Amino acid sequence: MSLEEENRVLWNGLLEGNRQCLFDLYNTTYFHLLRFGLKICNDNELVLDCVNQLFLHLWDRRQKLQPVHQVQSYLFTTLRRIILDQISYQSKIDTAVGRMITEHEQNVTSYEEILIRVQGDQEMNQRLHTALTKLSPKQKEFVKLKFFEGLSYDEIAEKHTQSVKTCYNVIYDAIKSLKKSLAAPLREK
Repeated sequence: MSLEEENRVLWNGLLEGNRQCLFDLYNTTYFHLLRFGLKICNDNELVLDCVNQLFLHLWDRRQKLQPVHQVQSYLFTTLRRIILDQISYQSKIDTAVGRMITEHEQNVTSYEEILIRVQGDQEMNQRLHTALTKLSPKQKEFVKLKFFEGLSYDEIAEKHTQSVKTCYNVIYDAIKSLKKSLAAPLREK
């Protein structure tokens, strides 16, 4: 029996709900799919995830799938679509995060200017001190590193073994809290 005939038998078994056929199809096509996927995208982890997604997708949709004569070609085509969808999705996420960081850094600059302007005002200094005490220890540390020591998000992330996105989120939440505290009306003198 040729490999393609064996794959067809396994495919038909998969359609009937036989898990062992799914596992056997996975084992016989896995390395071919990896090699094919790496020609499309050289990100090993992404390709591995997509191959696994492919077989999970097949199992979940087994009742809706049709018999296939060229099983390996079908798997290659489906894997290609999954990889391209993942690349597109990652690109959209990266663009959105980049845009958020850029917008945030523009807002941070103006916020830093506000902090510099209020340094001379004793009441505002007291309010800023009070607002800072309301932050969590992690927020205080990240704000100190970003605004008082001038570290970048990448440097903060590396120093605290966090992702850049986590650092961005912690600082963003801290700034939001500070703005809220500082935006409260000043007491009359």
